[in-house]
Amino acid sequence: MRRNIIVINEEKCTGCGLCADACAEGAIKIINGKAKLVSETYCDGLGACIGECLEGALTIEERDADAFNEQAVEKHLKEEKLACGCPGSMTREIKRESQTAKRTSSEVPVQSELTNWPVQLRLVSSGAPYLRSADLLLVADCVPFALADFHSRFLNGKPIVIGCPKLDDANYYVDKMTEIIKNNDLNSLTVVHMEVPCCSGLNYIAEKALEASGKSVPIQDITIGISGEVLETVDMTI
Repeated sequence: MRRNIIVINEEKCTGCGLCADACAEGAIKIINGKAKLVSETYCDGLGACIGECLEGALTIEERDADAFNEQAVEKHLKEEKLACGCPGSMTREIKRESQTAKRTSSEVPVQSELTNWPVQLRLVSSGAPYLRSADLLLVADCVPFALADFHSRFLNGKPIVIGCPKLDDANYYVDKMTEIIKNNDLNSLTVVHMEVPCCSGLNYIAEKALEASGKSVPIQDITIGISGEVLETVDMTI
């Protein structure tokens, strides 16, 4: 049938995810850093997502398309909810007001320094606004458990992405980091990993991504000891 349906200009799309969040039918997903229409039957053609796009990448066109199917949408949304796919991976920038910790007789509340969500590299959108001109941390996921003062020492004011170079897909991470570096003018990249040999694979991921991106970014390599101390800090440019 001929009807109105969303059109996504991938060249303009930055993968920020705002359109996906605005689509009540779940018709749009961020796939490989770009917004995609996952099914014509999920799109009602009303264009509620258009006003959320900051890049002008969304338009409505009238063309032959599968009919909007409300029953299919309900089933799709239930499956998404069961898979824990959407709400937990929604791009968020966390802004905190400066505040003085209130002391009790025995404790001092400690405020988190986390400023972005999600943090897992596979889930982070390469077009997330908090990545633009950022001092990005690429951190092995064991580091915050070993380093007691990780938040105050490294995380303060910096976005973070985490991963495990031993258990996760390193080649996927190279591609994802390449997208992030290409799409954002990073001020710097800090790689923080554990002293165990397999964890140094995070350096490999960073170096290969920088080479593939064709950009030159100052990089700092920091090694953390299992007992919870900074063992080595190396500055370099690739």
